Amino acid sequence: MATLTVGGQLLMLLPEKCIFLPESDTLLVADVHIGKALSFRALGVPVPGGTTGETLAVLTSLVRRLVLRRIVFLGDFLHSARSHAPATMAAVAQWRSEHADLALTLVRGNHDDRAGDPPAHLGIEAVDEPLMQGGLALCHHPRPHAGAYVLAGHLHPCVNVSGRARDWLRLPCFWFGAHVGVLPAFGAFTGMQSIRTAPGERVFAATPQQVFEVAPPRAATRR
Repeated sequence: MATLTVGGQLLMLLPEKCIFLPESDTLLVADVHIGKALSFRALGVPVPGGTTGETLAVLTSLVRRLVLRRIVFLGDFLHSARSHAPATMAAVAQWRSEHADLALTLVRGNHDDRAGDPPAHLGIEAVDEPLMQGGLALCHHPRPHAGAYVLAGHLHPCVNVSGRARDWLRLPCFWFGAHVGVLPAFGAFTGMQSIRTAPGERVFAATPQQVFEVAPPRAATRR
């Protein structure tokens, strides 16, 4: 993992593409997009199944490894209204029953506006942004908030990492500016958007094994 401090709080950046706040035993997860593959298949797009189970399995491994009291989802927990399909909600309900003592909070994102809040029996508190936590403003949209450092999602950021043989990889990344930090998308079936950084910004790429800081491009421009 990699660590840094923003908003007066220590952040632990995890290879699973999420952030652990050890001072409050809180896990921050952005852009889960439960039911996205189902939504695509309903439109006739042949995409693989099983992604909801894969996403929930990663969450389970994190809950078991870390001492968690709370998970905050930074928007887009559900992908669309089709995410409320019985089989999908049954899988989420089973996962929730296995972690009944865990506090869950959703900071609503743009997909949540269309999909609706998770069913009440899941026990997920849904709130509008920002959700304040000390010097942090927990949001979905990466916009500055006066007096706090924003942690958000929405953009699904990734960075190109070059190798010695002139090959390269697109890796999900954490992106930290002066006032706003953006988490990579957590869900197993999400796209990525390449970012262009400005001087002073820091980027941390995530692989399944590690998180490492990436040197910014020489000729970067602000998005």
